[in-house]
Formats: sequence, structure tokens, C-alpha cells
Amino acid sequence: MTLEDSLLTEARNPRSEAIDTLDPLGIVTLMNAEDAAAVEAVRAEAPAIARAVEWAADRFRRGGRLIYVGAGTSGRLGVLDASECPPTFGTPPGMVVGLIAGGPAALTRAVEGAEDRPEQGAADVANLDVGDRDLVVGIATSGRTPYVLGAVREARSRRAATVGIACNRPSLLGREVDLEIAAIVGPEVIAGSTRLKAGTVTKLILNTITTGAMVLIGKTLGNRMIDLQPANEKLRIRCRRILREVAGLDEARAAELLDGCGGQLKPALVAALADVPPDEARALLDAHDGKVREAVKSRTGADPR
Repeated sequence: MTLEDSLLTEARNPRSEAIDTLDPLGIVTLMNAEDAAAVEAVRAEAPAIARAVEWAADRFRRGGRLIYVGAGTSGRLGVLDASECPPTFGTPPGMVVGLIAGGPAALTRAVEGAEDRPEQGAADVANLDVGDRDLVVGIATSGRTPYVLGAVREARSRRAATVGIACNRPSLLGREVDLEIAAIVGPEVIAGSTRLKAGTVTKLILNTITTGAMVLIGKTLGNRMIDLQPANEKLRIRCRRILREVAGLDEARAAELLDGCGGQLKPALVAALADVPPDEARALLDAHDGKVREAVKSRTGADPR
């Protein structure tokens, strides 16, 4: 038996062996039932994912980065999660980074052989000058992708913290990293098509890591995004709406206050809730690690809701 034969993610799924005889509703019903296993697989790894969230938040507090490394679907999902952080949480582009085997061209087409080059994974990490303030998350459904293994080995040699996300256990990746997250979803509906359940659990885990870490470093107030970049009209409307809802302002006053804060929602919230001018609002935020709740409470003694 080869290593490939032993991978659960490459096995045939007995529940879908007759999928080619089903009608469209039957296919959808079968796939939906299989997808339900993805949420449970992530739930089973909750303690490990929580550790990854705290590790990411700790690196952000120290000025470090979260760096995803993957190939194929895994790499694309890492790049996707990284690219959504700036508009959602107002992060600089280099704070969450996605590396994919084969480079940007691999986002839209397969780059043959790119995932088989551990030396390129190592070089891509080295080119980012990864260090001990960074967290490198290797994503490999199989747990053995050479590009990813090369990247995490290089990251560890540079004293970065490392996490491995796979859908097999044990795995080569799990042995190479400081923290293993293994979401065991079993065989895919189409054997070996790991863009399905494996892709779903990967996206769930990445969403949780970045969202949880951003919450911990003060990028939200309650469940509202408050550090978003108002780069388009939709986001500018959202900023005004949040300011109106949280601070009880009318549309005109919300627009005026946001304008006085350079369009930035966080200082506008502090200015409104603590009844201070924009410059003092920014100073309060700086003094409280960018957390609106703590900044307002320090001034008013009240906890904003």
C-alpha cells in the first residue's frame, strides 16, 4: 500500500458510490448530508483552533503577521481569507498574507508541479523575512504537500510559531508544526476531490482564526465591524449606520462626525460615546490598544453597548 492509498481524503465514499445514478435533487441531498459532517469536524478541533486564534492575536499585538501557506484549493483559500481582512477589519495588506504554490498565476489555473517543490515553499517564507513575531499556518488537506512542508520547516528554523491544518491524522505536516489542527471529514463525495468537504472545513477554520484574532485585538464592538476601511459607498453607508445605531445619532450628525474623523469609524465612535473631540478620541484609542470599549469606559465609566 502506498502513502496515497492510506489517506482518508483519497478514499472512496461508500455513500456516494452510485452518485452517477441520482437525479439532481438526489445529488444535492447527498452532498448536503455529507457537508453536514464538515461543521462537526471543525467542532472536534475547537480547542486547537482556539489556541491558533490566541497565537494569531498575540502576534498581531506584537506587530507580527499571520502567514498562510498552501497549494491548490488550500492555497487559494488562504489567499482569499488574507485578502478579505483589509476591507473587513481595516488591516494593512501585509498583516495577513497568503502564499500559494505557483504564485499569483495559481489562483486561477493549476500550475503543474508547483506543490512538489519544498525548496520553493522555503524560499517564499524566507523572502518574507519571517521571524519570531510571525505565525505561519501551513494548509495541506493531505498533510504531506511538499511546498507546505518546506515552508513550515523554514518558518520553524526562523523561530516563527507554526500551525498545520490537514484533514488526515497522523500526517507529515502534523509532525512538523507546533500546533496541529486535523479536521477529519472522511472521504469526499467524488473520491479525492478535496475542494469539497476538505475545502469547506478549511474555509471555516481560516474564517475562525482571523475573525477570532481580530475580535481579540479590538477590531469589533460587540458583533459590529468597526475598523473597516470606507473605500466604497456601501462601506461608507455601513459606517454611518453603525455610528447612528451605537451612538444614537441622526444621519446628518453621523456624517458630520465621520467627516471630522477622516472617515474613520473607531475614533468617531469614541468621540460620540465619550463626548470628546476627534483628537482626544484618537488619543484615548492609542492609550487603550485601539479598543473602543475600553477607551470609552476610561472616560465615562460606562460600558458601551
